Amino acid sequence: MTRISLGVQSLDPAVLAGLGRRHDAAAVPAAVRAIGAAGIGSYSVDLIYGGAGETDASWVSTLEGVLALDPAPSHVSAYALTVEPGTPLWRDRSRHPDDDVQAGRYELADRILGAAGLSWYEISNWARPGHESRHNLNYWAGGDYLAIGAAAHGHRGGLRWWNLRTPERYMSAVSAGRSPVAASEQLTPGERSAESLELSLRTRAGVPAGSLPLGEDEALEGLLEEGEAGRLVLTLRGRMLANEVAYRLKPVNEIT
Repeated sequence: MTRISLGVQSLDPAVLAGLGRRHDAAAVPAAVRAIGAAGIGSYSVDLIYGGAGETDASWVSTLEGVLALDPAPSHVSAYALTVEPGTPLWRDRSRHPDDDVQAGRYELADRILGAAGLSWYEISNWARPGHESRHNLNYWAGGDYLAIGAAAHGHRGGLRWWNLRTPERYMSAVSAGRSPVAASEQLTPGERSAESLELSLRTRAGVPAGSLPLGEDEALEGLLEEGEAGRLVLTLRGRMLANEVAYRLKPVNEIT
């Protein structure tokens, strides 16, 4: 084990309560000390922005508080709060996040984390040089991975499968010696190539220049910039509109 990921989410008690989290801000430095005592030299922090009760000031305080931990994290993931149908959050519209507010919070995260020496390498992930997550990079490169646990997804050579969603059904299947796989799908070579482009677009590696109609589609203006080897990489604004950009990716057989 080379790194532990801490689900901090926020350092604001009101935001944590709104997210239904049971820990408090004081637990975070205690966890960091425990990681150090275990001899693990690196850790990552997971944050969520856009929760009920959060303000720009409290989000900045969370970011600065995380960076002030001793030692500071080598990797930070910051995810926009999403509303899933059927959840308590989905049923309470007063707690639904605002897209424009979340965009502003993303800009704050990118500015503050970047100033602290953590560079973005995927839309929701920042790291110090050499500390990018190989586990995450494997996902975005279309690599193989196992599905372990309820609702987990796995992939091997174009075959993708996912496990039963609820812990009770998952454990019941395993205890009875049955497969916990709920369903699967076999991707065609074309589907794998298209998915590979979509995933790569989310990263600092970007996509081949010919995969997007840059200069032909006004909607792409200001969303892309030239990266290494002539590839196209999302700008800060482009990262916040990545789904719109991905929608304009050309079919693989049209890329020159």
